[in-house]
Amino acid sequence: MPARALLRFSTPRDPAQLAAFINLRVLNPEHQHWRRGVEAAAIYNRLHGDLKVPFTYRVPGRDDQEAEAEGWPASLANFPLGQWTADARRFYARGDMDDNRIAQLEKLGMIWSHYDIAWEEGLSAARGWAVAHGHLLAPLDAAHQGYKVGIWLKNARAAARRAQELEQRQAEGLPVESWSGALSPERREQLEEIDPSWCPAWPVEWQRAFHLTRQHLEEVGGELPTKPGVVVHRGEDLGRWVQAQRLGWDKLTTVQQWMCEHVLGIEPATEDEKPKPRTSQAQKWAMHYQAAKQFYEREGHLQVPRKHIETIVRDGGDGEDQEQRDVSLKLGAWVGNQRSRAATLTPERIEQLSQIGMRWM
Repeated sequence: MPARALLRFSTPRDPAQLAAFINLRVLNPEHQHWRRGVEAAAIYNRLHGDLKVPFTYRVPGRDDQEAEAEGWPASLANFPLGQWTADARRFYARGDMDDNRIAQLEKLGMIWSHYDIAWEEGLSAARGWAVAHGHLLAPLDAAHQGYKVGIWLKNARAAARRAQELEQRQAEGLPVESWSGALSPERREQLEEIDPSWCPAWPVEWQRAFHLTRQHLEEVGGELPTKPGVVVHRGEDLGRWVQAQRLGWDKLTTVQQWMCEHVLGIEPATEDEKPKPRTSQAQKWAMHYQAAKQFYEREGHLQVPRKHIETIVRDGGDGEDQEQRDVSLKLGAWVGNQRSRAATLTPERIEQLSQIGMRWM
């Protein structure tokens, strides 16, 4: 009996129906959610032959032609069946489901395996995330309809890499004690069907930036961004990333270089574009020692005035053909500092300075 008729006081009512209605709708509305879930699960089982419901699956809406064709009642429109079945499995695993409900679901073909269902739920969420973003290079904090797809993909990559390591050991004739924690070939294929580059040999952050740069070029059709702060696409500073690839070209693998050059049109930075390498403390000391030795050979002592500037000639870089340049150094201040810091100098440096006339007192 419809609720409106049941609550109409001018209409005779069955006490049992009224009690059931009050218990279902007022005292224990959770029963209604369960009943709707079982009804939806029964229809899904009739349509698909199982209860392997994707985590993100919802019953088609009222205006969906698919709903009418498949026999979905309007009362179940948009019911979150995927979430409902996932919750049911979680309650079952915790021992919080009564025998009657367990029997109902098993009659409909419910599979209780936590590992198999967890994979199917994660795979479904990964598909949904890929549809929205165009790839499976999700950051660690990524989520799809509440499912932590970023963490799930991270764990899947770890399992895939373990499988690759074990396959390599096997190919080399080495013993493999256990395949535990390794991703099966079937599951790797499922992810590769969604995105062939889902598990790159290099950091996933690099692959994601590469994909976003390619996506930007395809969508906008503009020039490649080469300066930081010019183009930020989905949180990634593409200009900064491109600049880093050009400057760090020699650190990329051959495959990465090919991808950058032939897919994105990135070229390695020229020598003029590369920043000059920072001078290390050891190099600075060596230059000042060269200046001190030059002063000693010219003057015959190392009594350098405090404000004296000494100019030396240094090579512009590595190689015989590098242009030489003059370098002016505050030699007087440096000699005074070495004298005051004698206690912290290495024996080798003390010996070098002593040989060119350093007076320590």
